[in-house]
Amino acid sequence: MNKSAKIWFVTGASKGVGQRLVRQLLARGDYVAATSRTVASLTEAIGPAAERFLPLQVDLTNDQSVHSAIEQTVKTFGKIDVIVNNAGYAQQGTVEALSDEELRQNFEVNLFAPLMVLRHALPHLREQRGGHVINIASIVGYQGGYAGWGSYVASKFALAGLTESLAAEVAEFGIKATVVYPGPVRTEFLSSGALAVAKRQIDEYTEAKASLDLHLGTLHGHQAGDPDKLAMLIMQTVDVAEPPLHLFAGKIANELAAQKAAAVQRDLDAWKGSSEATDFVD
Repeated sequence: MNKSAKIWFVTGASKGVGQRLVRQLLARGDYVAATSRTVASLTEAIGPAAERFLPLQVDLTNDQSVHSAIEQTVKTFGKIDVIVNNAGYAQQGTVEALSDEELRQNFEVNLFAPLMVLRHALPHLREQRGGHVINIASIVGYQGGYAGWGSYVASKFALAGLTESLAAEVAEFGIKATVVYPGPVRTEFLSSGALAVAKRQIDEYTEAKASLDLHLGTLHGHQAGDPDKLAMLIMQTVDVAEPPLHLFAGKIANELAAQKAAAVQRDLDAWKGSSEATDFVD
């Protein structure tokens, strides 16, 4: 094994950014364990199992399945250097209309699956005193003002908050953590077959309907983000000595993040006096 090569564990690798990342990692000589719901989808998208490529069929909502995948990766490659929690999907629907099943399934995949991966991977990273966790969120996990996307927004905010807390608790072991906030990326993410639309739609929510129509009819296929360049950015982040905790990807993401920061600052300034008046007076 090339000692300078890294060993990656990437979820959701059969399509989209995950697939592009795995291809580029293999092309540069790294070792990759990649997960999807079927091995066939991985071998079709990337190629058969090889010395540096371990395709794994994993149910990310099943604890034993995730545990087995982590252990098989360590057994095959000896360790794991980088965890990329990439798997996830967008759930559309207003808060009033979403069913309990729709909400919980979205959080199972977008939040609890990464937590499960980390629970089984961190003992190995802690023992080796090093590693890097990359959690792929979305710009909506930082700037969430989008009607009709409350479940997806909330799950990505949660993943971002988890990453911040994780970074604080694993720093003593030499483990890094980064949350990635991509803007719109040109993949199949917003296609009618990939996007989950709430079964119940309430016509009065016109802003939510307009947002859904925009994403399905106008934005899909015209997203500004290049998935290959995003994959390269993730690789660059892992390669530097001091990676960022927060990584915004794309011009749109940067602009929206700046708008959010400015809006928060305005609220802080406007309510500073009233806010600080809630403290005890010494």
